[in-house]
Amino acid sequence: MSTDGTDRGWFITLEGGDGAGKTTQAERLEQWLGAHGHRVVRTREPGGTDLGQRIREIVLHDRGHVTPRAEALLYAADRAHHVETVVRPAVARGDVVLQDRYIDSSVAYQGVARGLGADHIRSVSDWAADGMTPDLTVLLDLDVSIGRARVASARGDVFDRLESEAATFHETVRQAFLDMASAEPQRFLVVDAAEPADVVQERIRAAVAALVGA
Repeated sequence: MSTDGTDRGWFITLEGGDGAGKTTQAERLEQWLGAHGHRVVRTREPGGTDLGQRIREIVLHDRGHVTPRAEALLYAADRAHHVETVVRPAVARGDVVLQDRYIDSSVAYQGVARGLGADHIRSVSDWAADGMTPDLTVLLDLDVSIGRARVASARGDVFDRLESEAATFHETVRQAFLDMASAEPQRFLVVDAAEPADVVQERIRAAVAALVGA
């Protein structure tokens, strides 16, 4: 049961720049929640559905040119389908949804870094998601140079379309995330992702335990 007394689950998103450790932390959190009796749905945007996986290939791995507005709308299309078919049903069942990236990523990357306008992108994204808002957003904050080094070390300098953007682009994204967290402190937990992974996980678990009662 959620903290508002309703028989529904929780929607938790993980945000942050490339190499911040979202996948690692989500895996550990999933195991911990499962050990405490919670059903967990791990997913991501884009790519959490078959349709989303095809969209992911276009926006991240297709080397053809995708204009910024088209990119933003492809993410919105993925989000609309993903929320309706995966996220909302899971929350309605009482599950805990752990999701890698959501609306805040679109605002940071397309709205701010691409210059399309944060308000415009949030409006389109909110419409696509039909108002689905996370109960908690974990922002893994990390220096851009450290994050890029981690990605390069893990994948041998193989970057996707967004990862291949200049460092200044990623600095803009990082600041956009921090600005959103500052504007919504009740929703965001900001964690220093340069700390050891165990320390990061402890901080996340404390916030999640307060939310779900684990």
